Amino acid sequence: MYGFRGVSMKAEELDLRRILSFRPKGGTIQFMGHRAMIVDALAMGLLRKELIENLGNFAARTILTRFGYAHGWSTADNLCIEYPDLKDDPKTGPTLHMLQGILNVATNDVFHEPSFRISIRSQESYEAEQHLLHVGIPSDPVCWTLTGYISGYCSRMQGEEVYCIEHQCCAMGDAICRYEVRTREDWDEEIEPHLPFFRADTIDSVLHEVTAKLKKTERDIKVRRSLMDGDLGCCGLAAKSKTMRKTIDLARRIAKVESSVVITGESGVGKERIARIIHSESSRALRPFVAINCSAVTETLLESEFFGHARGAFTGANRDRIGLFEAANGGTLFLDEVGEISPGMQAKLLRVLQEKEIRRVGENSSRPVDVRIISATNRDLGNEVSAGRFREDLYYRLCIFELVVPALRERQEDILLLARCFLDKSTQKIGKEIIGFQPEVTDRLIQYEWPGNVRQLENTIEHAVVLCQGKRIGLDDLPKAVRSAQGGGSVANAIRKIDDLEREQILAAIKLLDGDKTEAAKQLGISLSSLYQKLKRYQTLPV
Repeated sequence: MYGFRGVSMKAEELDLRRILSFRPKGGTIQFMGHRAMIVDALAMGLLRKELIENLGNFAARTILTRFGYAHGWSTADNLCIEYPDLKDDPKTGPTLHMLQGILNVATNDVFHEPSFRISIRSQESYEAEQHLLHVGIPSDPVCWTLTGYISGYCSRMQGEEVYCIEHQCCAMGDAICRYEVRTREDWDEEIEPHLPFFRADTIDSVLHEVTAKLKKTERDIKVRRSLMDGDLGCCGLAAKSKTMRKTIDLARRIAKVESSVVITGESGVGKERIARIIHSESSRALRPFVAINCSAVTETLLESEFFGHARGAFTGANRDRIGLFEAANGGTLFLDEVGEISPGMQAKLLRVLQEKEIRRVGENSSRPVDVRIISATNRDLGNEVSAGRFREDLYYRLCIFELVVPALRERQEDILLLARCFLDKSTQKIGKEIIGFQPEVTDRLIQYEWPGNVRQLENTIEHAVVLCQGKRIGLDDLPKAVRSAQGGGSVANAIRKIDDLEREQILAAIKLLDGDKTEAAKQLGISLSSLYQKLKRYQTLPV
């Protein structure tokens, strides 16, 4: 497989009817005489996504590379036992891989002089396809399982360390996936950055890291549950206020249909987070969510960002590149600040929405796309249409539903909830033990107008955590704009803030003491029975 000499039986004669056996009603399947399983490519893509999101790229790549290496080594062993006449045929490997549905090998050039080397070019790699689908466009090649598989197989066949490196990848927009295979000795220092992904000791360190992350996640979940009482919490969408609950409820109902949505609201209110709720609760939840800030990309580059480009389409286009519509195919494309798009780009966007196909810059052929569009803007698009700055026909294509996200000052009930959330997030990030806010700080947070909304509140709390030298954040720790602002809270707000402060201090004390309620009651100066009564009232214990 993948290039060995001397044959008596040709690899071209292999097909699934010859090497695959099974019971017609299921139970067991044999591939080359050994038990095999049919695994859905989408499921493998979701596993990759979970590994990357929960463990990070390095750990995910290590696990998948080692998995591929073991698969390749085992396949080589099976081949030597079941089909010894084929083990030296350079076409056996590519043939078997194509029969397994892994990829389509275009070329497989094998060289033995001056040393063993293979150059492979392939298309339709399931790994590239699934990474693009679930994770997005990568900056480096991502066929990790495949490179591990080739390395494991060739190492078994050659009787020495052989490694495969991917130099081009379809997931990055390249026309092909290109791999190079050499022995450990011939790679020399070039292989060093890749070796950790093949080594068992790396897996051990990864597992230790995973265990630590799982424990930390479990602690975070407990803290958030006690603080949020079932709200959306630290995603920045805490929703005790009626206005925000209504917005989120409407977003969840809209998620069940395929209609386009425009989300409006001031800058920093959490429009993208609402868009992610719509996507995650829609039928497209397992497909990509791709976001772009239209105001952050120049008009000359926006077309390429949207639709991709062919190699040589313009100066600097040294390879094929897919656009965001293709990257989001089957999923959701979020267009932030859609009101900033130029009239020319508006016309091209309208055509895509009407025809459901795109054309890469520099290409003549069109490609079908299936994308749900969610847009966001802090402008009034109706007024923009009246002023002639936004196409009316595009507006009606985009705005089948409109969701208005209220400003933070319009949902004061959520301010302290969010502040507590951001405090936990920042203390964990920076590594400080801060249990809460001084009373005058909670007053100021409630009274402040928050022109920058939730984003400004999050930045304010992080600023305060960095400056804080005690156990509670004081006024001097806040940014000057917040610290010196004047505001008028109502009497009702003042009464509610006292209750919130008591709740916050009790929960923070229990957290700081690792759940020891007896010691918490002692430190707070209240009886243990009083503490339990308050916790029941906060709904953190069963009544």
